[in-house]
Amino acid sequence: MRVVILLTLSGDTGLRKDVLKRQIDNICARYVCIEMSDLDRTITGMSSEGLVLINGDLVKLTDNGIRLGREWRSLLLKKEPILEIVAGLADGSVTGLVVVLSAFISGLYFKATVFAALLTLAAVSLTNFSSFLLGGITEDLADMTTLQNLMNYSLSDISDRAERSKSLNLVMQLFTILHKEISRSNLYAATISGVTTFLAGSLPIVAYLTLPEPLGIILSLCIVGSVVGIFLVRYRAKRTRVHWSITLLETIVIVTIAVLASLLVGVSM
Repeated sequence: MRVVILLTLSGDTGLRKDVLKRQIDNICARYVCIEMSDLDRTITGMSSEGLVLINGDLVKLTDNGIRLGREWRSLLLKKEPILEIVAGLADGSVTGLVVVLSAFISGLYFKATVFAALLTLAAVSLTNFSSFLLGGITEDLADMTTLQNLMNYSLSDISDRAERSKSLNLVMQLFTILHKEISRSNLYAATISGVTTFLAGSLPIVAYLTLPEPLGIILSLCIVGSVVGIFLVRYRAKRTRVHWSITLLETIVIVTIAVLASLLVGVSM
């Protein structure tokens, strides 16, 4: 029930206890799975742990509660598509750089370069979209099943049979709703990945095609370096909490290998 309360309460607004109970009942598909006394007992325990503040009939999250609720929401609802953003920036940058270098080395004329660029970017973007949509839904549902089994197992320690039954019913209804939310979250994440891939790849290509030589190739390389060296590295370092210098070295090595491998494959063909 603590997880449900953390997910239901949001921000600094708070809810009255009767409204909070009604929302929890909605999660339970209007089954009577908890009583007001159960809610009061849980809220009191959360208050003693510094997760909620009780002001008369109003319940609101503390800063620790907001932070913990955000972590649960990120875990269960996949609200922040970290993998999709990283993949979009990396794939788009590599694709754009490969197209620019290939056109520069081979001396393709304008129309051929535009055609190759649009075809390549569209293929990579659509591939990322479909892969993350189908793979994300499958992986997240499998993770939800595992997490639900673990939570069900942890509830088996409750000695009171009625309380255990209420908790199991609440978990079951919660994950039923989460399964529906996951499909929407994965559609959003897949769209983010496809759009990020296309934008990250199109910027250096547009710069190369619209500016005269050697300014075009120089600016294209600067754009790719900025996307990879600033946005991608900064985002990865922030999310992994690893020093940016280590993340920068990893990113440069991976992108360099990917670009060289792509160029070698293209030359060999």
